[in-house]
Parts: sequence; C-alpha cells; structure tokens
Amino acid sequence: MALPPLEDRTVSAPVVESTSPLAEAAKKLRAGRASHLSGVHALGDGVDAFAARVALIDAAVGGIDLQYYIWHDDLTGGLLLDALRRAADRGVRVRLLLDDNNTSGMDGLLTAVEDHPTMELRLFNPFMQRKLRMAGYLGDFARLNRRMHNKALIVDGVVCVVGGRNIGDEYFDAGTDTGFIDLDVAVIGPVVDEVAASFQAFWDSGSSHPAERVLKKPSVEDRARLAALGDTVRARAEATQYAAAVRDSRLLSDYAAGRLAFDWVPVRLVADDPGKGLGGTAAGDTLLGRLGAALDGEPAKELLIVSPYFVPGEDGARALLALAGKGVTVRVLTNALEATDVGAVHAGYARYRKRLLQGGVQLYELRRASAARSSAARATRGSSGASLHAKTFAVDRDRLFVGSFNFDPRSAVFNTELGLVIRSPRMAQELADLFDSQIPALAYEVRLDAEGRLEWVERDGEETRVLHREPGRTVLKSIGLGVLSVLPIEKLL
Repeated sequence: MALPPLEDRTVSAPVVESTSPLAEAAKKLRAGRASHLSGVHALGDGVDAFAARVALIDAAVGGIDLQYYIWHDDLTGGLLLDALRRAADRGVRVRLLLDDNNTSGMDGLLTAVEDHPTMELRLFNPFMQRKLRMAGYLGDFARLNRRMHNKALIVDGVVCVVGGRNIGDEYFDAGTDTGFIDLDVAVIGPVVDEVAASFQAFWDSGSSHPAERVLKKPSVEDRARLAALGDTVRARAEATQYAAAVRDSRLLSDYAAGRLAFDWVPVRLVADDPGKGLGGTAAGDTLLGRLGAALDGEPAKELLIVSPYFVPGEDGARALLALAGKGVTVRVLTNALEATDVGAVHAGYARYRKRLLQGGVQLYELRRASAARSSAARATRGSSGASLHAKTFAVDRDRLFVGSFNFDPRSAVFNTELGLVIRSPRMAQELADLFDSQIPALAYEVRLDAEGRLEWVERDGEETRVLHREPGRTVLKSIGLGVLSVLPIEKLL
C-alpha cells in the first residue's frame, strides 16, 4: 500500500508560554544565573520520572509536544494519555509524534486522540498494512527498518524531559515482572529551545504522517474509551498502590518544599537530522557526527559507558582500543546474558569481549538479581527482575551524555536518536562513583584468566566468586546465541 500524501498537513509551531506557571517558576529558578546555563535535574527513579511527567502535563497552559519510540497501552501509558487528554480538554494544544513500530493494537485509541480538537497525532514511518505488519517489510524494508528512537517531552516551551525512557510500566517501576533501570533529565533554560526545534524538525519531516491519513476514523466506542481512559485505568487493582507511590514521590515533595535541586551548567543538544528516517542524511547531520564537537574532543583520561545494548562494531571497537592504548581508562557497563531482553544484541556484543579485554577495556555486565535489588521502590511493588536500559556516558569526570543513543549499529546507522551533553563535573563524578563503588557489587566483572579465557567475577558482600561459565547460559541459549553470532545481522542490531 502506498503512503498517503504529505501535502496540506496542518502547519503549527512550538508554543512558548512566557507567563505560564511553569514559565514563572523557571524565571525564578534562573534568576541571577548566566543566560547560557541550563538547569538540569536527574530522574533516576522510575516513580519520580513518571511523577515529573504527570506534574508537567497537569501544569501546562499553552502547548505540550511529545515524541516517543514506544507508548504502551498499560497502566502508566493510560494514565499519561489521560493526562494529555485532560490538558487538551482545558485548551492546551497537544502534539504527539510516535514511532509506528510499536503501536500494534492501539489504532482505535490513537485515532480517538487524533480526533480530539486540540490534539494532533503523527506517526513516524508508518505501516500501511495495519494488521499483518511483517508483510509491510517485504515491499518496504529500507524505510520501515528506519525508526525514530527519540524520547522527549516539551511543555509550554520552557521545560523538557529527555532521556532513555519510553512510556510503559517497565520504565516507571509500575510493578511489571521485568523493569528497566533507566535515566532521564528534566531541564529548564536555553537548551529547551534546541529540543523544541528538534521536535519541530521531526514533526515537519517527510517521515511524519498525520494519523488521520493512516488510521481509520474513530468509532463511537473509540471516542468513549479515550474519554473514560483515566477512570478505567485507575479502577485497576494495581493502580491504587502505584498512585500512592506517585503521591509519595520524592520529586513532588521536594518540589513542594522548594528543595528540588538543579545543576546550572552548559548543556548542548545532539540529535540526528530527521532525514535519517528516509536514509538521506549526511554524516555531519547525525548525532555521531555532531557528538565530537559537543564533547569538545576525545577523552583525555577516562571514558565511562553505560549502554544496555552494547555492540561496538569494528569501528567502535577500534576507537575504544585506541583510547585504551593511549592510557585512557575505558570502562563499560552493559547487560549480562541473564539480564538482557534482546538475545541477538548479546550475541553481537559477545563477539568483541575478548578483543576489548585484551586491549585494556574494562567490562561489567549487570546481574539480573542485583538489578532488581538495586531499586527498593521496584522491589516493594513486586517486580521480579530488572534490566539495564539507561544510555549514558561520562568523559574525564567533566561532561555527561544522557539520551536515547545505544552504542550499537542500529543507533548509529538506522534509528534517529537524541540526547544532551551536560558539562557537569558533579553528575559525571556521580557516574564515576558508581563504577568505583556500586557497579562492582551489582555486576559481573568480566576478565581474562591466565589462559586467556573469559571469567566472570561475582561479588556479594565480602564473598567473591570466580565463574568460568557465563552466568545464565544454558544449552539451548548457547545454541541460539551460536546461530545468531554467525548470521550477517550485526548492522541491524
């Protein structure tokens, strides 16, 4: 099926509400600060990250712009969509840009969103075959293989949330079987204009199609479901406990007491040009092409990488080994086999372990049980495990990247990505402190033994165990990973 035409799309621009409550609060916080500095508050806890989004949406008076790779039809997805609907009901303009790769089963709800008079929905690289999506790849693989992986929320043009979280229970510690350890930042200041401009570029891009031209018209039932979504979701048994956790959020209590701290530092946006979604972007217009300038050059002393899907590829491996060869300390945290949610990615990563270790790169693999224990909030709400999902790295204990970019070929070549380079020695030092103290206790340290074979060091309090077989590897997994490791799919990972 052919894509719908892009002519005569609704034309709109970012909304900046200079007199909104959020704008007034930002003005007070920025008082006396240098105009080029932005205020950054890290959102490491999932409940705090959810509470921040709801609070910002509830406070909006002018406009809300959102772009996300995944938006689940679950507890937190429903509550956030209801918050957007309520904002739209009071006259706030809402623009929602979703990658269409993960919207299966949500067409009815999404078409009701598009039908709302003050809500507008666009789908990035949409599937015209709505039910048998895999069939779409047969005739349009080159386009459908390119996805929008960006995650951003901009409210009233004065505050944004950027990071690694999609919208779904597993990203916000909402009691799922498997949760994600993730990281966002809430930001005020001049960099918000850059994030808003990036959103606008994606909104206007040739990959973003008005949902009304892709989806069927909403039924009476679809409209009724959106109108009653909040009540329906809040009626679930698990909603009461989660709502109480959100009300008790440290972020909300700190904000009410005036204790919410911001780090006032230079912040720069790094993002792919949306043309990457159609395969027509020059190297200088990609996140990777812009990253070096934003970081002010290569690491001189230390590079710390946290990436759930770490597949460095030949070029990345050579770059990391070159840094280590110059005496730069390079340490990487990724998911262990037992904690990963994508086996193919682990197979791609495993190909490089020995070479990286031989060249002096230090590798840590997050343990599933430790990941679950590392979030007391998650444990109290019943999650039985956790997986790393944060995408961040620190350079020379001086600057930090937070965003959607994984160290893998898919992020580099096919997906569009977005993140912030934050020149904050304090935040960079905090990541270094984690590598120095907590990560060795929560992750397997991967090493080479005297025979050059891989071994995994597990630390549990005062006890240290050295494992000579990869934790979580079974016979069936070994067969599956072996097959995946020889398939020519690395550039797709």
